[in-house]
Amino acid sequence: MHDLVDFIRIIPDFPKKGIIFKDITPLLANPEAMRKCLDALVDLAPERIDKVIGVESRGFFFGTLLAQRLNAGFIPVRKPGKLPYATLIEPYELEYGWDALEIHEDAISKGERILVHDDVLATGGTAQAVCKLIERLGGEIVQCNFIMQLDFLKGAEKLKGYPVKSVMHY
Repeated sequence: MHDLVDFIRIIPDFPKKGIIFKDITPLLANPEAMRKCLDALVDLAPERIDKVIGVESRGFFFGTLLAQRLNAGFIPVRKPGKLPYATLIEPYELEYGWDALEIHEDAISKGERILVHDDVLATGGTAQAVCKLIERLGGEIVQCNFIMQLDFLKGAEKLKGYPVKSVMHY
């Protein structure tokens, strides 16, 4: 079996010039690599989690699997207008612009232990917005975990005070 990094495709100038995108679709296409990645994410996770949040859209792939393996519920956090019930919204800065995320207003009960999962930690804006949503609902963030962390973009600095774990570092 190759190292997981061998299953990450590098795409220059996507989604815009100057960005070097890390594509996880080759990892998703290989069942052994996917299993190895999930095992690594589970090994990083704290023992007791009430719910896993998966961030749209690539955070859904492993977020649901993590929730199942950790015997936790799953919460999708989505871009505006995609969730059918009443939501809270939080704007954030991307590596290449601005966006916002929404969560159902009844997704988290006060004091629930939450693991945030996304595929990549880049500038930290997305994960920081998710953490703000969780705190607004009274949840306790016990970990933010990622498949990849782009250390040179210093995204973990925006997540100071939260445990941050990543399977791969660039």
